[in-house]
Amino acid sequence: MAKVIFNGKENLTSAPSLYLPNRVDVAALRELENALDGKDSVAYMVEEVLKPEPSVMRFLKHRKVLTFNFRKAQVKVLREQLLDLMQEGRDVVFVPGKPNACMGCISDVPMPFMMQLAALHISPVPVFVGNYRNSLWRTFCTDKTADETVICVRPKLAPGPLTGERVLEAWMEASAEVYAERPIVKTSLARLLVEGLRKNGKSMLIDGMDGSSLPFSKVLGVAMALAKELKKNYDDKRLGILLPPGKGGVIANYACILAGIVPVNINYTSSEAAFESIVRQSGIKHFISARTFMSKLPQFPWPKGDAIIHLDKTLKGIGLAKIGAWVAFARVAPMALINSQFNLDAYSGDDEAALLFTSGSSGEPKGVALTHRMIIANVTQLLSKVYLEPGNKFLCSLPIFHSFGLTISTMLPALYGFGMVTYPSPLEAKKLNELIEEHQISLVVSTPTFARSMLRRASADTYKSVRYFVVGAEKLQKAVYDEFKEKCNLTILEGYGLTETAPVCAVNLDDATSTAEQPYFVPGRRYGSVGPIIPGMAVRLTDPDDDSVSVPLNEQGMIWFKGANVFKGYIGRDDLNAGIFRDGWFKTGDLGKVDLNGFLTLGGRRSRFSKVAGEMVPHEVVEDAIEAFVPKPEGFAGRAVAVMGVPDAQKGEALVLLSCVHSTNLPAALDEIRSHLVDSGLPRLWCPREIIPVECIPVLPTGKMDLRGCQMLANEALGLQ
Repeated sequence: MAKVIFNGKENLTSAPSLYLPNRVDVAALRELENALDGKDSVAYMVEEVLKPEPSVMRFLKHRKVLTFNFRKAQVKVLREQLLDLMQEGRDVVFVPGKPNACMGCISDVPMPFMMQLAALHISPVPVFVGNYRNSLWRTFCTDKTADETVICVRPKLAPGPLTGERVLEAWMEASAEVYAERPIVKTSLARLLVEGLRKNGKSMLIDGMDGSSLPFSKVLGVAMALAKELKKNYDDKRLGILLPPGKGGVIANYACILAGIVPVNINYTSSEAAFESIVRQSGIKHFISARTFMSKLPQFPWPKGDAIIHLDKTLKGIGLAKIGAWVAFARVAPMALINSQFNLDAYSGDDEAALLFTSGSSGEPKGVALTHRMIIANVTQLLSKVYLEPGNKFLCSLPIFHSFGLTISTMLPALYGFGMVTYPSPLEAKKLNELIEEHQISLVVSTPTFARSMLRRASADTYKSVRYFVVGAEKLQKAVYDEFKEKCNLTILEGYGLTETAPVCAVNLDDATSTAEQPYFVPGRRYGSVGPIIPGMAVRLTDPDDDSVSVPLNEQGMIWFKGANVFKGYIGRDDLNAGIFRDGWFKTGDLGKVDLNGFLTLGGRRSRFSKVAGEMVPHEVVEDAIEAFVPKPEGFAGRAVAVMGVPDAQKGEALVLLSCVHSTNLPAALDEIRSHLVDSGLPRLWCPREIIPVECIPVLPTGKMDLRGCQMLANEALGLQ
C-alpha cells in the first residue's frame, strides 16, 4: 500500500466548502475525510456515468453521497443541493471517476466537467492528488503501482469567473512543487547512467554511418576508460565536445559525466564570432573531437595546438587491453567498487551536469546550464507519459548540441535501456528512412522541415514500426500532418520544448476517446496544439506587455513555467536573468493559451510580431497561410517563405515576404497572395508589402528557421542597416 503524504492542511477552511480533487483513490479520500473531521462532516458528489472505481464506491457505501448526471442535471438545482449540504455543516468533496485517459495526464476530470463545475459558481478549494513511484520508471503514475500518494490542498479560490481555469492552474502548480521534491530528481546523473547501462547491458548503440554496434555494457566500459584518462590529464571544470551523434559523441558525453567534468556540446556550424562567444562565456580550454570529423569541416574555426583532444588518438593511446579491462570491470564490479573509482555522487541535484548554448537564431548564444535535477526530471516526466519498453529503439540524429539531442537522444536511452541508432545528420532523409526500416525504430524526434523531407522519400511501410514520430522547434503545418496520415497512416505528433527546460514542456502522444461503456474521456493529443503540459510542470500567463498583469489560461498571453526541469538563469547574464524570472517562474518569450484538458496552443514568439499601424501582427499566422498557398516545385521539401518585419515610415512597421519560390512576375504574385489572405479571413493590414526573392530560407542545424539570417537577408535587400 502506498504511503500517503498530506500537505496544505492549513488551507482547509473552517466553514464548509466545496473541495475539487484532480483524482482520488480510497487512501486519498480517507486521508481527506479524516482531515475534514470525519465522515459525518463530509458529503460526496458522484457522477452516475463517470463512476469512480469499485473500491472507491465501496468506501462511499455508508456515507452521504449526492449522485447526479451532468448531462441531465440543471446547474441551478445542483447548486442548491450543494449549498443545502453545506448549510448542514458538511464539506462537499467532488469524487472524480475514471474516464478513458492515457497515462500521465494530470487530471481525471474531463473538460465538460470542469466547465460544469465552474458553472456552479461556488468557490472551490483545489486539491491535487499525485501518485509517485520512487524510481526512474513511471515516476508520476496513475495506477496502483505508486509508492507514495501526495495530497496537496491549495488555498480556496476567490469568487469569480473562469473557475475551471483557475483550478487547473492550482493543480499544475501543486504538481510542479511536489515533483521538485521527489527523491529521484535529487540524485546523481552519473550514478543513474551507470545503473542504466549496466542493467541494460545487452541493449545496443548502433552507428548508422558504418553499421557497427556496441552493447551498452561495452559503451560503459569505454566511457570509464576515457573518463579516467580525462581526469588524469585535465583539471578543467568544463570540456567542449565537437562531435555529431555517433559512438564518439555519446561516449565522450558519458565519460565527461563520469569524470565529474561538465560536457559543453558546441554547434559545429557556428560562425567564428558565435564560437568565440561560447568559448569566452564557458571558459573552455580543451575540446574533444575526432580527426575524421574535423576534416569534413575545414571552414570551422578549429582551436589550435593541444586544445583539441583527439578522441580516436586518445582511445588508441589507452590501448585495447586497458579498455577491455574496463569493459569487464563495468560488467561485473559491484556498484560500491565503481563508486569508489568514480565518486558517482560527487555531483547531483542542482549541480551543473551539462552546458548548452541557445542557437543564437535571434542574437548572441546564451549559455544554459542543465543540472542533474533538470535532466533527470525531464526524462522521468516524459517516461511517465509514453508507452515504451526496454529494447525499443530511438533514432538519434538530432545534434547533441541541441537540447533534444542531448537529453532525449543521448541521456534518456542509456537510463532506460532503449536501443540507440545514431546518424550524424538529420538532413539525409533517405538514409534515415532506411535506418528506421532496417532497425525497426520505435521513436523518431525531428522537426517539421526535416520530417517533410523524410516523408517525400518514404514508402507506405517505412514507418510501420514507429510508435511516436514527434516534431518540434517550429509549427507543424496541416499539410505535413495530413500527408503523413494519407501516405503512411501515421499521426505525426507536435511537441514543444526549450533549451531552458531541458527541453520538453508539452507533447502530443497517445490518444483516448469515448466508448460505449464510458463516454467521458481525457484526450492525449489534439492537432493545432503542442500537447498537454507534462506532469510536474506548471504554467501561467501574463499580459504580453505587462508581466504584472495575469491573464486567464484560456486567453493568449505570455507563457511562464515552473518546474524541476526549469533552469536557474543564463550563465554570466544577470542583465537578462533579472527580466525573465519572477517568484520562481520563468518567462519564455512565447505566447500561448491552455485549455481545460491542459493542452498548450502556441501563438508564436513575442519577437515574431510586428506592430503595423498600431496592430500586433503575428508573423507565423501570415507565414503559414502563405506557405500552404504558394505553388512549389515537384520534390520541394524545405521552407518556401518567411515573413519578416521592417521599418515603415507610414505604419511604423511593415511585413515583407522572403520567398525561394518566386523570382519573376513579383507584383502579380503579391496580388495573388494578398487576395488569398483576405479571402482566408485575414485583415488587409496583415498582407506583405513586397516579395524579396532569395535562394533559400535560412534554417539552423536544429531545423529552426534562422531568424537572424532571414532578417539580414531582408535588410540587405532593402538597404537597411
